[in-house]
Amino acid sequence: MSTATLNKPRLTTSAMIASIAAEGQRTQSAPFGNALVELARDRKDIVGMSADLAKYTDLHLFAQAYPERFFQMGMAEQLLMGAAGGMAKEGFTPFVTTYAVFASRRAYDFIHQVIAEENLNVKIACALPGLTTGYGPSHQATEDIAIFRGVPGLTIVDPCDALDTEQAVAAIAAHQGPVYMRLLRGKVPLVLNEYDYKFELGKAKLLRDGRDVLVISSGIMTMRALEVAEALKADNVGVAVLHAPTIKPLDEDAIIREAKRSGRLVVVAENHSVVGGLGEAVAGTLLRAGVAPAFRQIALPDAFLDAGALPTLHDRYGISTQAMAASIKSWLR
Repeated sequence: MSTATLNKPRLTTSAMIASIAAEGQRTQSAPFGNALVELARDRKDIVGMSADLAKYTDLHLFAQAYPERFFQMGMAEQLLMGAAGGMAKEGFTPFVTTYAVFASRRAYDFIHQVIAEENLNVKIACALPGLTTGYGPSHQATEDIAIFRGVPGLTIVDPCDALDTEQAVAAIAAHQGPVYMRLLRGKVPLVLNEYDYKFELGKAKLLRDGRDVLVISSGIMTMRALEVAEALKADNVGVAVLHAPTIKPLDEDAIIREAKRSGRLVVVAENHSVVGGLGEAVAGTLLRAGVAPAFRQIALPDAFLDAGALPTLHDRYGISTQAMAASIKSWLR
């Protein structure tokens, strides 16, 4: 066993559920819950609903501020979605929270038939998206975007950090129609404040430019892409980062415009299965537009993933900063 291995701190089970923030990284506590509380002061139509997970989706802050507008539905996700549809029909704007696995797998038909088919104004915000928990396939929502992309009229949002999440709350509340948003909860990293960033529904944002590689990313992978871009500067590799927080509708114009610039490797990075997510959405967009750059994906494998500490799993499945940088360097060679 090497000295480096011996000196490496042992990861405890807390790393399976801890914040995704790196040690020393700036964070903001409960951006979703705090933004919703602030918004609901003037929006009396907003109600909060959860399936026994308010504390674990930061909706408990809303429940404390507006107990008369909070509805705890118990461990019954299908009932939760059906009731949310009923509330929307009565003129309310429900913000519904649970885990992403429960919304996408257990309650899919109710979201499809009760909410989306009727184009109801329900906002579904779901924690533990992709590989943001170490508790194995029962809690890892690695295919949620693939499941929901096929639902007509359902807007899909995958924020990067606390600022993105906070601003997305007001944007999706202003949008008329159903929304599925991947939710980062607890102590959420704060990175986009350094890039003069403002969330706009349906719009991708070029956070930094680069001559060699274009990374198109969403969610936590935009954080990783920015870290990779900084790391690869030492190797004289220029990495551009195009953040696409809205998966559907996709900002096709921005993606085509950036991908058409000649000589750059295009990499799509997502915290989701390689099947059916942002990567395939971008690939389809480019093919339909007749744009054919060198193209690669950084994504989770089409497999049931292991349980374990998140840093270990992110390395294993190629979505850590170090693994991502190594992949890009190998492709450039």
